[in-house]
Amino acid sequence: MNKNSSNKMALAPNTSKKKETVCIFGTGDFGRALGHKMIQSGYSVVFGSRSTQTSSLIPKDAEVLSHAEAAQKAAIIIIAIQRQHYNFLTPLAEILHGKVLVDVSNNLKINQYPESNAEYLAQLVPGAKVVKAFNTVSAWALQSGTLDASRQVFVCGDDMEAKQMVMDIVRALGLTPLDKGSLLAAQEIENYPLQLFPMWKFPILLSLGLVTFFFFYCLIRNVIYPYVYEKKDFSFFIAISIPNRICPILALTLLALVYLPGVLAAIIQLYRGTKYRRFPDWLDKWMLCRKQLGLVALAFASLHVLYTLVIPIRSFVRWRISSRTVSQALNNETEPLNTTNAWLSDSYLALGILGFFLFVLLGITSLPSVSNNVNWREFRFVQSKLGYLTLILCTAHTLVYGGNRFLRPSSYVWYLPSAYMLSLIVPCIVLVVKFVLLFPCLDKPLTRIRQGWERNPQYSE
Repeated sequence: MNKNSSNKMALAPNTSKKKETVCIFGTGDFGRALGHKMIQSGYSVVFGSRSTQTSSLIPKDAEVLSHAEAAQKAAIIIIAIQRQHYNFLTPLAEILHGKVLVDVSNNLKINQYPESNAEYLAQLVPGAKVVKAFNTVSAWALQSGTLDASRQVFVCGDDMEAKQMVMDIVRALGLTPLDKGSLLAAQEIENYPLQLFPMWKFPILLSLGLVTFFFFYCLIRNVIYPYVYEKKDFSFFIAISIPNRICPILALTLLALVYLPGVLAAIIQLYRGTKYRRFPDWLDKWMLCRKQLGLVALAFASLHVLYTLVIPIRSFVRWRISSRTVSQALNNETEPLNTTNAWLSDSYLALGILGFFLFVLLGITSLPSVSNNVNWREFRFVQSKLGYLTLILCTAHTLVYGGNRFLRPSSYVWYLPSAYMLSLIVPCIVLVVKFVLLFPCLDKPLTRIRQGWERNPQYSE
């Protein structure tokens, strides 16, 4: 097969009305759903089963034969059977010799067996060309046509021609094949459907931990303390006030944690004098989940905006404003406009609006549909340059909100500072260290290191 024909096959599979015959071993839910979908796409389908009796569940345009008879009719055989039932294939080894066997099975838990199901199948039938595919698509998705969440199909195998044939079938079914390489990747592909948001585990657990900490922290300062010393019941703060303190704190802290690993990585590279040594595992994992950390931070920032919008209609706020107005009227006094406070208030709001706008922009550009349409330099500009600008604006927003309150003794309840002061610790550290790293004496060697220069080549790994 020449190069040009190979490219044509990759871009546009056979579009003739009637395609080749495909055999499916197994008449379970997935086998039937896949067979029905393939018939709709123009393929002839023959089922191999222990029982050759036709069932109403089997697609009406498909044949049902014994395993041996069905295998002789097709060059591609899809094994839609669980691994524990693969032993029946051993007597068929001669018939299956040279044929493409597509393993679609999954396991009940990650790394359930020493080798992948596809590799085990290749050991049972050594003369066949085994390809792993379709295990990330559910029978329900094939039947209902709801393929938005599982349109991508991972494919791997040692035989390039066999793998290309399977990828053509994937495209014909309206799915998107992704070549993952040799059959050694089958273990990873089989583990993929068993993972529940693997990159989200750390961000979510961290967020839950921080939410718990700051909730009790604010509860002590804003509810328990007034009740103990002033006999005031502010328990209703739990509904709006405390969440509206926690959300911006989490948003700012998590945003800073998105950029902290990059700063730590720069320090490590400067210390080592090379980029050719692996970072510690904890830093590697941290850097891999930065996108998820940023999206969780954006979610908290969005909640903060919503909570802030409802402040004017709160009963407590309306009562406080009316009481203040009545008090001034009874005392026949007016409070002159404090332009300094007006400037601080407007600046605080303006910084928050700009920070949230850039925050949303960062979230939008992290979506695959958007990031795939920008080049690397554009993506890096948005995620790095605008990301740091967002962090600066959000930190300034918090600083202006606090003003000089951190200097007032009344701001410390039971020697505890306001919660917003704690939220400034990580962002300020990140921004200060990043500013120091911009000094030419550090920036130039760091740039050279990232371009491949090594200070101590003998220590690189």
